[in-house]
Amino acid sequence: MILPDWIAVVVLGIVEGITEFIPVSSTGHLLIAEHWLGARSDLFNVVIQCGAVLAVIPLFQSRIAMLLRWREPASLTLNLKILTAFLITVAGGLAIDKLGIKLPETVQPVAAALVLGGVMFIVVEMLMKRRGFSDEISWPVVAAVAGGQLVAAIFPGTSRSGATIIFAMMLGTGRVPATEFSFLVGIPTMLAAGGYKILKGMQAGAHEDWGMLFLGSVVAAAVSFVAVKWMLRYVQHHTFISFGIYRIALGTALFWLLS
Repeated sequence: MILPDWIAVVVLGIVEGITEFIPVSSTGHLLIAEHWLGARSDLFNVVIQCGAVLAVIPLFQSRIAMLLRWREPASLTLNLKILTAFLITVAGGLAIDKLGIKLPETVQPVAAALVLGGVMFIVVEMLMKRRGFSDEISWPVVAAVAGGQLVAAIFPGTSRSGATIIFAMMLGTGRVPATEFSFLVGIPTMLAAGGYKILKGMQAGAHEDWGMLFLGSVVAAAVSFVAVKWMLRYVQHHTFISFGIYRIALGTALFWLLS
């Protein structure tokens, strides 16, 4: 049975909203959803991603208010760290885009990235249980978060949030500060990347049903708000091992579908 277009758009918006910030790969889940619901354009996926990103800004009101008090030493330092990670990512992203370095968003590389990321989450959690974590966002962590965003840009299925969080944890940062910093860097990064891709798409003469784009964006925003709020509470008392297991299971399922 062929679903009405608006229902397919709602389902895709739900999938995007749940998976954009949770470290399970929005690309992998959208790939599966679009296999059954029909493929969408890159512009569609970018626009609903921006909707999901904008929705989480209210959840960081207190942190953003702190960042706006930029004359305070702690605020100035955090602003510089976010800006540095952002600029490294922008420079690397432009280089990647110019060189055309990116794997195709097909099942096999997405499945491999899901499994590898899942294994890394489990291994890092087990190692860090012995060493302990720090609440500090050091400058090496800033560089690692920027690197994680670039890895996710090259390897679909890696998960931007997954790569940045796991890289920060590998350097000894705790789950909560790693997750928060990943999200704070991700907001301007993904909005800038989304705006750039939307501009390129419009210049290339992309034609979209803007009503459906608006619907998908609103759904993704509403679901993303709930998902991120849950995620920020979850990491305070739980490890990422369950996400690692889920990623391995999903990647294995994708390999099975491929075969």
